[in-house]
Amino acid sequence: MKIRDLWDEALAGTMARPVRSALTTLGTVLGIGTLVITLGIAATAGNQIVGRFDELTATSVSVDVPLDNADPLVGWDALPRVTRLRGVTSAVALAQGSLSSNLQVRSNALNDPTQVSAQTLTVVVASPEVPEVTRGTLLKGRFFDAGHVRRRDRVVVLGEEAARMLGVSRLEDAPAVYIAGRFYTVIGILGALHREPTLSTAVIAPSSLAREFGLRDPTRVLINTSLGAADLIAKQAPQALSPGRGDQLTVASPPSPKRASQGAQSDVNSLFLILGLVSLVVGAVGIANVTLVTVMERIPEIGLRRSLGAARRHIAAQFLLESSMIGLAGGVVGASIGTLGVVGVSAVKQWTPVLDVRLALAAPVVGALVGLLAGLYPALRAARMEPVDALR
Repeated sequence: MKIRDLWDEALAGTMARPVRSALTTLGTVLGIGTLVITLGIAATAGNQIVGRFDELTATSVSVDVPLDNADPLVGWDALPRVTRLRGVTSAVALAQGSLSSNLQVRSNALNDPTQVSAQTLTVVVASPEVPEVTRGTLLKGRFFDAGHVRRRDRVVVLGEEAARMLGVSRLEDAPAVYIAGRFYTVIGILGALHREPTLSTAVIAPSSLAREFGLRDPTRVLINTSLGAADLIAKQAPQALSPGRGDQLTVASPPSPKRASQGAQSDVNSLFLILGLVSLVVGAVGIANVTLVTVMERIPEIGLRRSLGAARRHIAAQFLLESSMIGLAGGVVGASIGTLGVVGVSAVKQWTPVLDVRLALAAPVVGALVGLLAGLYPALRAARMEPVDALR
């Protein structure tokens, strides 16, 4: 049998029952389409994760300062040396220790049972740049500035949760809190602390009041950098903060966005690849089932062809080609629908669609291969039929 004749016979057999062939192709369309959509959405979502990679983490450097009572490594005047580094957008110094933790804080001086009782909170001493560096929002009032530090004003700012625990919600009457029996005026409430959420439950005081809470020098410096400058600043900041002794400081730099994005995209791809393969297997089972039914319905035709001289390989080739054609058609339609699906979802979510061109081009080939494998058993069964038995 010539290849052209084989192609004509397979095409005629496929188009003899167009509705059945279309429904059989639908299984492959769903499988290939699901595979293309899931892998395309996975790649698009992975790209979106990269695009929205936590900017606060990617541009944040933290420097921990070990306590050295004899000779402080970092002073409160060290911040200007850091902010002068190219790539640094803002920096803040914080101090917190065992003596400033678990302090009794109350919002009134009397033991009034009708008022909020004392709360155990942490006092953090900081420089005035806290809102800018932590990306915080002042819900009420203001934050202390260099003037408060210079005058040694007894003022504090409450974290959002700390204010709620103490029952402080308004600042019009200049409310005060008592920390270890000492009076401090509340001038602001700070919330939405994206970078340093632990400050939400703390009382933040100016650096000029550090000794009142058993503190002296900064124990931690938070630095915000421009995108791409974090690694360089992580190397330069210790020497800027403590010239000649920078190696004694501990620096925490952000992880590589490339590694994080690759890991996230790999996880998403693995999950959606499994879903796509399951759909593809379902489509292959549908092709195999319909092809087997077609073989059983065409037993007289098979017997007639065998009696007229068709060899087993001719019968097997015809049914294999028919199933492959169904798979190929399903692959083409499925790849088109999958591509449109990825673009549609991306448009709705306002994402940038990411689709591997090789996947779209390989989808029809995969569909044909699935059809070929699905039709293997029915084709072999048709080829093994004896002419006499088939005609009988």
